[in-house]
Order: sequence, then C-alpha cells, then structure tokens
Amino acid sequence: MSTKNQPVGYLPDECPPILELIPFALQQIVVMFPATVLVALLTGFHVSTTIFASGLATLCFILITGRKIPLYYGSSFSYIAAICSIMGPAAIMGTEEFTNLAIRNERIAIAQFGIVMSGLVSIAAGLIVKRSGKATIDKVLPPTVTGSISIIIGLSLANAAMTNACTYPSSVTDPAQQGLATNMAWVIAIITLVSTILYSVYLKGKLSQLPILFGLITGYIAAAIIGAITGIPFISFNTVQGGIISLPVFTLPKPSLAAVAAIMPIAIATIPESSAHIYQLDIYVKDLARKKNSPKKYDIENLLGLNLVGDGIGDIVSGFIGGPAGTNYGENISAMAISRVFSVPVLIAASIITMIISCFTPLINIVYSIPTAVIGGLSIYLFGVIGAQGIAIMMDKKVDLFKSKNLAVIAVILIVGLGGSFGFKDGMIPMFGTQFPAIATAAVFGIVLNLLLSIGEKAE
Repeated sequence: MSTKNQPVGYLPDECPPILELIPFALQQIVVMFPATVLVALLTGFHVSTTIFASGLATLCFILITGRKIPLYYGSSFSYIAAICSIMGPAAIMGTEEFTNLAIRNERIAIAQFGIVMSGLVSIAAGLIVKRSGKATIDKVLPPTVTGSISIIIGLSLANAAMTNACTYPSSVTDPAQQGLATNMAWVIAIITLVSTILYSVYLKGKLSQLPILFGLITGYIAAAIIGAITGIPFISFNTVQGGIISLPVFTLPKPSLAAVAAIMPIAIATIPESSAHIYQLDIYVKDLARKKNSPKKYDIENLLGLNLVGDGIGDIVSGFIGGPAGTNYGENISAMAISRVFSVPVLIAASIITMIISCFTPLINIVYSIPTAVIGGLSIYLFGVIGAQGIAIMMDKKVDLFKSKNLAVIAVILIVGLGGSFGFKDGMIPMFGTQFPAIATAAVFGIVLNLLLSIGEKAE
C-alpha cells in the first residue's frame, strides 16, 4: 500500500532522522522550560540544578518504563506550597537566607528528603495498580475523573498564560513608557499565538510537526523588531552571570520528619493527574497509529502502573541531586498532539540537551532571553489544548453526560479545582485550619464522590 497519503507523524518506537530529531527535541524543551524554571524560582531551588534534574529524571523515567511511554518529567506545581513550608525565608528572593548559599542549601537538602520519600509513594501506587488490574483502576479513576482533572489542569493555568502575555521587562520603570510596553507585549503575544495556530493548521508535511518552535521563532523576531523600534528591551542575554561553564549546584538529602510530613502526602494527590496524562497520550497515539495503518498495538493506558513507578523514580532522582518534585508534563503532551511526534528518541534527545544547557551559561541565557510575552502567546494555545484533551478523554470513553452520577463528579471536580485555583492565593484552599492544593483537592473529592456513588451500582 502506498504511504504517500499517510499522515506525517512519529509513533513512540519510531525515530526521526537526526536533522528532524534535534528541532523536535528543542520544541519539547521550549514547552517544558517556563513551568520547570518557575517552580525553581518560587521555591528557592537552584535553577540550573532544577533544569539538569528535569533532564536526568526524564532519561531515567524513559529507561525504567522500557522506552514505551513518551512523557517528559518536569517540576510540579502541586508541591510548591509544601516545599516552601520547608524552605521558609530561603525561598524568598532577596532575603538574607536566600542569598546565603549555606542556609539555602541546608533548607534544600531538608526538602530533598521529603521529595525522595514522595517518590516511594508513587512507586508503591504503581505496583498496586499493576497488581490490581485495569478494572480496578477504571473504577477508581474513571474518565469522568481523569477527563475533568485534565480540564482543570489546563484551565487553571489560564491566568498564568494571560498574565505572561502582557508582561514587559522589569527594567521598564518609567510610568509613561509602561503603558506602551504593555501594549507591545500584547502585540508580541498575539503574533506568537496567531502564527503558532496558523503553522499548526496550514503547514503540511514535515514542517507541520514544528508549529510551536516556528511560532516561538516568529514571536522572538517580532520582539526583536519591536524592541529595536521602541527601545524596550524585550530580549536580554545577561540574565545569568558567570563564566561559560557553570555546573549545577548538587546537594544531598538530609533526613527530616517535618519534610516527610509536609511533602510526602502530596504524591497521593498527584496520581490522578499523572493518570489523566496517560489516558490523553493513549488516545492520540492510537489515533496516529490507526491513521498510519500501523500493524503494532500501542496500549499505553494499560501502562499506568509502570508510569507511576517511573514517576516515583523521577522524584527520587530529582530529589537526590537537588531538584524539586515533579510529574510528567501536560504541556509536552500538547506539543506532541499538535505536532504528532510521539517519538521516545526525541524525548531522550530533549533530556540530554536539557542537561547540557544547564551546564553552559550562554545556553541558559539564550533560553532565558525568550520574552515572557512570547511564552504567554504559546501558553494560551498549549494550556488550552491540555483542557481540550480532557474533553477528548470523555468523548473517547463515551461518557454519558446525562447521567446524574457523572454530572455530579464532573461538576465537583471542575468547581473545586477552578474555584480553588482562582479564588484563593496561590491556588491553596484554606480548610480546617490548613491549606490544600486546589487541583489535588478536586481530584481527591472527585475520586471519593465517584466511589461513594458507585456503591451498589451494577457493572455495565
């Protein structure tokens, strides 16, 4: 049969030629970089170490899962509040604790112990999932839960996307120029967003697999032109100071019961998020395999247990060298869905390049030079695709939206997750004298409600 009219794309076990592989890998790095770096900045962890840990953890995840699951490991927002509770003032840039490297590293080492222990939770959950089988998992994590979680993950990031889109350089302090800077930031973000969409819709053949990278380049060029005309420094190459080679700061975990109590339980709440990502990936890979008439079967949804084990290994690896806790990234799945490149070798290349970038100051500065407005324009598209993938999960699993039970579960997850994300500071819901992460709380509420409403229900 002729392959001329078959869709362009790469399945998990397919490897693009080297001239294609590198741009695909850079595209994956671009979409994971902002969130991963932001977690480091918010928690007080070292940025270069966090970047290196992300690449190393991804590499370990891929090897542990037998190169069957194309996912990228990055820093998780779910752990921010818990890590900051351990870091204390050391997480606040400009404080004495933050600038004092010894104090900062001491706090990081303590937090690392909780992160490593949280990895054991994910591994235990993965082994339980592998042992209990798919039927049990479907009962605990039905598409009403995983689909809704995907939706709130994407939509809860809407605020970050829109805020980034209108962000101008902090060096612009003149009130008279700030209005112009804001407007120009919007112009850059809109150019980036529209061009990325046009590339993803209208480019054909091999070029259709690089819409995000092309959109970023277009936005970057627009920012450079606008900066040259207006004098607003949207692009700067001096973010990180130092020599050409600057190795990450590696620290070892320091045993602490407080870190275990604060950080370890968060791993339980992130399991539904990771599960949702697996189901998203399964849908898109199967669709591409079907369109390419592939004789191979890609049953990724049945690798949920292996995925959780890999997640746990990622946390242990990241935590052991000084990186934050993480998870597989919905942003990278969005990039794969848009580009139709699900190749595991691409992610291996991305992880290796990421580790190389973390060791070279000029490379880090090139990535940092990407204007925030460009990232905002890309994020509007990427985060929206994450939310749309939740709808795709429900459609693929044929969820009955006229059924009262399903409506109740979906409604609770959406409102608790989105209301908590936008209604309270840092997305932390104040409840019973403490604070709970909105998305994790929504997931737990949804799981418990679904199980309660399933009591006495006959299997379909």
